[in-house]
Amino acid sequence: MLWDAIFLQLGYNATLVTIGACFLGIAAGVTGTFLFLRKRALVSDAISHATLPGVALAFIVMVAIGSDGRNLAGLLLGSALSAWIGLLCVGWLTRQTRLAEDAAIGAVLSVFFGFGIVLLTVIQSMSSGRQAGLEGFLLGSTAGMLWNDALLILIGGAATLAAVLAFRRPMELVAFDPEFAAASGLNVPRIDLIIMCLAMAVTVVGLKIVGLILIVAMLIIPPVTARFWTERTDHVVLISGTVGGLASYLGAALSATAPALPTGPIIVLVSFVFFALSLLFAPNRGVLAAVLRHRRFQNRVHLRQGLLALAQGQPIYEKLTLRLLTRAGLARPDGVATDAGRARAAKALRDEKRWEIVRADHAFEGAAALYDGLREIETVLTADQIQEIDARMGGPKGVSA
Repeated sequence: MLWDAIFLQLGYNATLVTIGACFLGIAAGVTGTFLFLRKRALVSDAISHATLPGVALAFIVMVAIGSDGRNLAGLLLGSALSAWIGLLCVGWLTRQTRLAEDAAIGAVLSVFFGFGIVLLTVIQSMSSGRQAGLEGFLLGSTAGMLWNDALLILIGGAATLAAVLAFRRPMELVAFDPEFAAASGLNVPRIDLIIMCLAMAVTVVGLKIVGLILIVAMLIIPPVTARFWTERTDHVVLISGTVGGLASYLGAALSATAPALPTGPIIVLVSFVFFALSLLFAPNRGVLAAVLRHRRFQNRVHLRQGLLALAQGQPIYEKLTLRLLTRAGLARPDGVATDAGRARAAKALRDEKRWEIVRADHAFEGAAALYDGLREIETVLTADQIQEIDARMGGPKGVSA
């Protein structure tokens, strides 16, 4: 059944939900990249929580005018208006008061969410509110979703993704270097506003699938995951969109195999799996890569200390040092240096003396700053400079001496 879900064989509605979730995940991943790079991840949290009063008020208004209070288009419109008001409140508090942006976000988030919970309680007391199913907007719910609703989410996700791609270049420039973007003639506040609007659009479109509490995960986890794999902004955008789309697709497919499994939390958990794999196995920034780098550095330190010990005729007691020297063919298992080991040891000792002169001479201040006890002096100084230092040492001249 899982393979049927992955290959879209579980019916029209399930297929539409899965594809819609995929488009939403791509849009969320790409949009969230700019929030992440601009260090405004918490703004998405404020936007998501600010949608709740709008959902509740939209339901009340639609019921009051005799319409179906569960009409998804009307609920999403109400959530969009509420989120926009919340965003304006954050901006006003940041500009007009001494509150920092995170404090303003916390205030707006808590007030709007609290107001929304109160309205949901009021709706539950209404005769038409008991079957409203608005609690599904908290954590997301696709159970009983009509094909019109799924189609609306799919179109909304695709439209948001298209808007993100249309404004990608200026948003990348602002996210990477806002000062340079301003000097280039871009209106940075306007670009920031576009980023916020796109985040709001992703939040509103994703309410039914992921819910307002978890939508922030779709905006933040993919770019954080992508950041482990690359240093380039355009690559972060591409990887983040791919991770967001794939996690949403697989999460929606998994939830379709068991109706009791909520779609939103499953999508978030799949996103976390990608994050955890990246955290552990990313080639440059992952934990495993860091452990390997530390181990290689540690081996270089042991090898260098072992060579200096051989040069000075000192015994080697450290087993790891002796093992590294033996493996490199520089010493025998009993700690006696080989011919190659004696040559390398003499070179290591001579380099240490060379570095002592370099670090004591202000003329070599730039080169001395690169000394770390492991760097080969030939990678820092020219052959003529090394010959000059050797002459000052009174020893044999020449780089290879």
